[in-house]
Amino acid sequence: MIYAITHLTTFSYDALITDSVMEVRFQPRSDSAQRCLRFDLRVSPKARPIPHRDYLDNTIHQFDIPGRHRRLAIRAEAVVETMPPPPLPDSLPPESWSGLRAAHDDRDLMDMLLPSQFARPSAALDDFAVRQDIMRAYDPLTTVRWLNGTVFRAFEYMPNVTRVDSPIEDALDAGKGVCQDFTHILTTLARGMGIPTRYVSGYLFQGAVGDERDRSADDATHAWVECWFPDLGWIGFDPTNNLICGDRHIRVAVGRDYADVPPTKGVFRGEAESILDVSVKVSRLEQMPIEDQALAPEIVLPQYEIAQQQQ
Repeated sequence: MIYAITHLTTFSYDALITDSVMEVRFQPRSDSAQRCLRFDLRVSPKARPIPHRDYLDNTIHQFDIPGRHRRLAIRAEAVVETMPPPPLPDSLPPESWSGLRAAHDDRDLMDMLLPSQFARPSAALDDFAVRQDIMRAYDPLTTVRWLNGTVFRAFEYMPNVTRVDSPIEDALDAGKGVCQDFTHILTTLARGMGIPTRYVSGYLFQGAVGDERDRSADDATHAWVECWFPDLGWIGFDPTNNLICGDRHIRVAVGRDYADVPPTKGVFRGEAESILDVSVKVSRLEQMPIEDQALAPEIVLPQYEIAQQQQ
């Protein structure tokens, strides 16, 4: 599948500020599951974003705006090709539990087993696990499939019940929340069973699935988990929609939890309150744009266009 993504983020301040320093994570990843064919980033007031990659191969752009301003707009546009994942087996052999113990010798996998800022054990989660009779199944893959469905059925999707910095206890107590909450809960449960699990931020193309619709918002970013299994590697699970992730899921960044991969993060000088407005549009393209067709056999290096946004 080929998708065009437009992501507009606007910060409005009630007083003049200066010296904004910002880092953003908007560029989709390029790997065996997808290719970012084109990426443009525009900032108003004018700035020069500088890209770099972190140790998990996420692309981060940093920029600063020293002059006075009361508004900051960031527009990211991308064209991405995703590939359908190979079919999963119905289950794994029970000895796969022993194979997971090898993850303790791999530093990157070990990071995805330890508690993190938003994905950590708690008494509220222990109570939830008891109520839902959560325990290891025959094998790790069967266990995560069941956990994915359990979180989906146990919580109502409802925006504005929690915040981006809410602990998992808020969603557990309310019985409702958004994709970030469900992802943190599933992450903590799976790690507690010794399954390396990482947080994924990105986008979901909102297409009809049979006669049903995704319950996540179609004008926002999305989050889900990836779990590591012996002989399979990283497999994506979407607890918000009870899905095994496929070519509708467009990956931007991976980390231990949301704290590692926020779309925007920054500071400024001044005393002002800010209002954040985010608009996301994901469209499916029937064919690859003609200017990208000649480059299709290989991953295209991103092009960075710096220009003042036209309103």
